[in-house]
Amino acid sequence: MSAFSVNRRRILSLWLPRLPIDRIKRQLARESASPADNDPCVVVAKQNNALQIFAVDDAAARFGLDVGLPLANARAICPQLTVFDADEVTDAKTLNDLADWCDRFTPLVALDPPHGLFLDITGCAHLFGGEAALMRMVCGALTRHGFAVSAGIASTSICARTMTRHVHGRIVGDGEEADAVQPLPVSALGTDDAITRGLRRAGLKTIGDVASRERHEITARFGVGFTTLLEHALGQGDAPISPRKPLPDYIVEKRFAEPIATEGVISATLSALAGMLVAAMARQGKGARRLEANFFRTDGAVRAIELDTGQPVTRADMIDRLFRERLGALNDPLDPGFGFDLIRLAASRTEIVVQQQRDLDANVHDNDELAALIDRIAARIGGRRVVVHLPQDTHVPERAVLAAPAQHHLAAAAHAVWPTRAEGEPPLRPLRLFEKPEPIKVPFATVPDGPPHHFTWRRATHVVVRVEGPERVAMEWWKHDGATLTRDYFRVEDEAGLRFWIYRDGLYGSELVNKEGKPVPANWFVHGLFA
Repeated sequence: MSAFSVNRRRILSLWLPRLPIDRIKRQLARESASPADNDPCVVVAKQNNALQIFAVDDAAARFGLDVGLPLANARAICPQLTVFDADEVTDAKTLNDLADWCDRFTPLVALDPPHGLFLDITGCAHLFGGEAALMRMVCGALTRHGFAVSAGIASTSICARTMTRHVHGRIVGDGEEADAVQPLPVSALGTDDAITRGLRRAGLKTIGDVASRERHEITARFGVGFTTLLEHALGQGDAPISPRKPLPDYIVEKRFAEPIATEGVISATLSALAGMLVAAMARQGKGARRLEANFFRTDGAVRAIELDTGQPVTRADMIDRLFRERLGALNDPLDPGFGFDLIRLAASRTEIVVQQQRDLDANVHDNDELAALIDRIAARIGGRRVVVHLPQDTHVPERAVLAAPAQHHLAAAAHAVWPTRAEGEPPLRPLRLFEKPEPIKVPFATVPDGPPHHFTWRRATHVVVRVEGPERVAMEWWKHDGATLTRDYFRVEDEAGLRFWIYRDGLYGSELVNKEGKPVPANWFVHGLFA
């Protein structure tokens, strides 16, 4: 056994060589426009200023058509050829959808573009009756969905992928990688065509021929990248795969022998999974801050629903209630189709639960109730829509308050210190502050720093009868492109009793200039209303 084979992972590699044409045929079948089974079909893409075959189906392959053949040659061989244009963006989306479907077997699924997937099945193959049974199950399901697939299992991802390019269904035992790949042609490594041609010209036709040469010879001729690829294929080291999604901290799931579709069974399953998840977290004193429920349909569609919480959740009934709120508020209701065969509940982010003196501190219960209420509202309308306001250390009025998600800033909001209002004095700031100050027309005002006599706002003219101010606020010079602007705020009242908060942006005169050397004009704005 190889020295590298201790505690090695087991990787299932899936290769879908005809993904582009299989995707198109599936789409045509849904639209009832599928060509006849004996009509050869190909997908073409422009390469080297010529249309070349990008993918072929079985009928086209029987005519001897293959990837890379110019379309003109293919039409000469098979005049009745049906041609489709390549769409690599849609192909990539299909590959991602297939990766989502593969999550039902393992949460560690990685993309192997353009038409491959890696599944880390370490420690989970026994749940499906062993590696061979798992591979048959995956390949059988993909074949039924209309995809041609080749699969292989090995201890390294490169070895497994190399096997799929030449043989289907091979399971390589740990430490047997070198013996398995040596008889294969060098093209099975999937390296650049230039390297493959160079190896063949040197008389190295199989992987075993290349492996028999000294490593420094291979590196000097073909580069260190190819040498590393070769060693990984031989099982002499491995490169970890990069899963599309991080592994959750805790995960529980329920598989069904017969698909379920009724709302009652789905809700009962979520409740049971919530209890299992809470029990697993309680053993390590943790609570969930982010929850994710995944519903796997029998037709391959996957629906994921995520929830964030303000405080670590340690109660199963709270998890159950949050998901009921979320499911009840979905704009796109959960559609079971022909039924779900797997429901998974995961805690993707957890925190250690801090024990508090709940019997002696009444505020702890109040905070818990408030946090639970915020979580319920956020589950229904979205976490970004539930905000708290936090004071900011700035004199600029529109930046003095920050709206932050309540779930993540509830504690900061509870300890925030706001400016106190002087007893018996009128408010210095308006009850309604505009998100963006609105310009007003001021025909004339007392210069250099006096208030206007009247102004026009929203097509209405207001005559000023009372004034308080000015209150001068200097802008943050480092945020205004070198223009040092100054605001003079006034609290004014018109003849109808309406009170406005207006300001002059800049000073009268041309002593202030911007970075282009042009004078900064003095403009007037209304920023808020007192009543």
